[in-house]
Amino acid sequence: MTILLAMDQFDNSTNGTTVSARRFAEQLRLRGHTVRVIGTGSPGPDKFVLPRKNIPLVSAVAEKQGIVFAQPVKEVIRSALQGVDVVHLYLPFPMEKAVAEEAEKMGIPRLAAYHLQAENITYFIGLGKSRLAARLLYRFFYRYFFRRFSHIHCPSQFIADELAYYGFRASFHVISNGISPDFTYQTPVPHEGFHILMTGRLAPEKRQDVLLKAVRLSKYRDSIHLWFAGGGPLRKKYGRMGKKLPNPPVFFRFGPNSELLERMARCDLYVHTSEVEIESLACMEGFAAGLVPLIANARTSATRYFALDSRSLFEAGNPQDLAEKIDWWIEHP
Repeated sequence: MTILLAMDQFDNSTNGTTVSARRFAEQLRLRGHTVRVIGTGSPGPDKFVLPRKNIPLVSAVAEKQGIVFAQPVKEVIRSALQGVDVVHLYLPFPMEKAVAEEAEKMGIPRLAAYHLQAENITYFIGLGKSRLAARLLYRFFYRYFFRRFSHIHCPSQFIADELAYYGFRASFHVISNGISPDFTYQTPVPHEGFHILMTGRLAPEKRQDVLLKAVRLSKYRDSIHLWFAGGGPLRKKYGRMGKKLPNPPVFFRFGPNSELLERMARCDLYVHTSEVEIESLACMEGFAAGLVPLIANARTSATRYFALDSRSLFEAGNPQDLAEKIDWWIEHP
């Protein structure tokens, strides 16, 4: 088959959606399919490049979250669609909408994926857990984009249930994005102290601040070392918070999987404080490598379902509860 993936930014692996899209394309090609990509970025084989689209006020905020928008160009879209058997669209943005409309005119089957929670937006603009704001955003996403599709890929049962709750009408196909086969059990490397890893964008909904506060409350604070993989708009703020700890945290950018795996082999616990997750590849990578996960029990996060029992859950947004759970794991290695 010839498959077109429509995604605004395919080149920059700074978010889970891009990572899963790139791996999906790789796996399809390994199975003999021709995969085309339309979006921003650098030219490449079977890549149809579009310019960036500037949406006043919105683009500036989105770029802080590592998101860019592609400018729909009809000639490029039509060229990308020629001879395509099916189109897979990742996000409810203007480019994907234009590709879906053109594909419909050409009679090409279309499948949407759901990768953007309304809460990713409400947290960033200061509305946090507002159910009203989330409902309005989900309704907008549906009317603007998803009403055109009879089939929607959902990376988790959680988000399928959310879409049904908010009135989406389609057949939901629950299929995990999965993780790279690189992430397998890592033999622990001896080290001093107790090392905790968290992977994810430094953004409001990820709540790394809860972990920083929890370490200050821990009775083992002097021996705890924090490692944060990822970047984002709250990097400076969290850096200032971290300076108050006996061992200031280390922040590092995403690199090759081998580098992250080396760090995982030197850590004792994976903590996931995020309150908004459709699935969380980061947490999956952590426990696949052998780290025990400690996860925020947040209503708007699918990640809580990875916990085997209450020892791997803490009350979302509660540093004291997290500190007590961390102390328990230190005392029960």
